[in-house]
Amino acid sequence: MDAPPLSSRSIVIAGLVWLIVALAAGASGALEGLRPPAPQLLVVGLTAALVIGGIRSPRLRAWGLRVDLRWLVALHVTRFVGAEFLAFYRRGELPFAFAVPGAWGDMAVAAAAILVLASGPPRTRARRFIYGAWNVLGLADLLFVVTTAARLALANPDSMRALLRLPLSLLPTFLVPVLVASHGLIAVRLAGRPSAAVDTPQAAP
Repeated sequence: MDAPPLSSRSIVIAGLVWLIVALAAGASGALEGLRPPAPQLLVVGLTAALVIGGIRSPRLRAWGLRVDLRWLVALHVTRFVGAEFLAFYRRGELPFAFAVPGAWGDMAVAAAAILVLASGPPRTRARRFIYGAWNVLGLADLLFVVTTAARLALANPDSMRALLRLPLSLLPTFLVPVLVASHGLIAVRLAGRPSAAVDTPQAAP
């Protein structure tokens, strides 16, 4: 018998607990003492833990395969926070090579997510293609931002220290792992049968 999926309420609560822990870590100043490659390993480790948890936990996996795909896409509207990179660049706290391309790329992906959602659920081949194309471009942008940050931090750790202080510290400790994992889940859902990409009622808590 298949394991019942976790409720969306449980997922939201777990996410809020994670966010609170990430906020506490940033507020404590503990992250500022990290030096490359520790911050990069932190991002990889959190992302891997999320992915492995989704694979190994039957109930979490069942939730991931049933949740409305549009909610996963909607998560990426949060990438409008990339606009904050521009403010940090103007204050001289982030380098141009990261802040400007990262900001405009993230904002473009966030705006495109809204357009994808406005196109309707991915019930048709055309819409599934739209969702899939957006997902590939969104993941490519995210990986570009992450690898650029890693490259610049390895060359000059002080140039990227803003990412280890609030509010930007929430990116490596929370938002980036969640977004990378969601891109992977969207790809899995779109690669499955068409009905798997459509919203499915959630089990009661």
